[in-house]
Amino acid sequence: MNEVARAKALSLTERARRAAAVAAAHADDVDAAGRFPREAVDAMKAERLLGIQVPAYLGGEGASTAEIAEVCSILGQACSASAMVFAMHQIKASSLVSHGEGAPWHEGYMRRMAADQLLLASATTEGGIGGNLRNSICAIEVDGDICRLTKDATVISYATEADAILITSRARADSAPSDQVMTVFEKGQYTLEKTHHWDTLGMRGTRSDGFIFKGEAPAEQILPKPFAEIAAQSMLANSHILWSGVWFGIASDAFARAQAFVRAAARKSPGSVPPGALRLAEASNLLQLVKSNILAALQQYDAAQKDETKLSSMGFAVAMNNVKIASSQTILEIINHCLLICGIMGYKNGTPYSLGRHLRDAHSAQLMISNDRILGNTSTMLLVNKQDTSLLG
Repeated sequence: MNEVARAKALSLTERARRAAAVAAAHADDVDAAGRFPREAVDAMKAERLLGIQVPAYLGGEGASTAEIAEVCSILGQACSASAMVFAMHQIKASSLVSHGEGAPWHEGYMRRMAADQLLLASATTEGGIGGNLRNSICAIEVDGDICRLTKDATVISYATEADAILITSRARADSAPSDQVMTVFEKGQYTLEKTHHWDTLGMRGTRSDGFIFKGEAPAEQILPKPFAEIAAQSMLANSHILWSGVWFGIASDAFARAQAFVRAAARKSPGSVPPGALRLAEASNLLQLVKSNILAALQQYDAAQKDETKLSSMGFAVAMNNVKIASSQTILEIINHCLLICGIMGYKNGTPYSLGRHLRDAHSAQLMISNDRILGNTSTMLLVNKQDTSLLG
């Protein structure tokens, strides 16, 4: 049995846990040094996790969003940055899988991605647009069979480590800012001039530096669907669900540490309830709310994929926006409960109950597409769209 067959013989959960064990061993160093989680990503590749979303007929495993979210959660319990790199890669993979099928070049690239475990990065932010990924200043230039693009990309996570960057731009020089396309540029087809250094409070290992991107590639590498469709039909749900899976994983590990702390306290004082027990029960309730939120989103996304009209509807967008808002806000409350339970042992680094990295990484959740921006978009849609109040969806 070859290496690929051996990896695939194990369940996705088993493979994710093996990769997570590697990620956990290096998580504190990745955070302290602010370095890319090389060991964890190499483990993901060895476990054949990067290509799981690619359809089986193209060499992948056709993994569902629910299965991928579970991998995100398992990795998130080990190393937030490693899990976020995996999630962001899979979000880009969803754009290829959902909108590249039927396009010869993109199908060929998916085959290579699955076979060679290629890592995808994203360049949707741009200087001058204020974080609005649905607008672009730069425009792609198509010259016969060749396309060229220069973009001031203020954030490209793990750009120097990626095998390809999926990048947005206006469709033409005379296009409106919202008339966008997404193009796959492979390593060797672009240069990166660093403009911003990623030295942050948390999620340090994602290495989300800023760059001037300059690329030239065959024009067939432009995805055939407008970016408006890609954003609404694949990126929206996958981003909010997979990110939430990562955040749930971070909060789950924080909860596990707090639970271990309370149990240790209970063993020291048999017959009495430790002071943190009640707060642990509150954290358990909140953790279940996040889990239920993600599961409901997965169910709604699965139903919407059967109806393209529903997938692009305002109601669906509102629901997915709400998933992101709820998950990103609630995990901070959970981790704060856990920190209060563990006290100084949670506040200090280097203890079995340390929660500083968890809390710092979790603060990124409200900023990855700002909650204020999402709430602003949701409020606009609610002016014309009725809130879904049915329990049956």
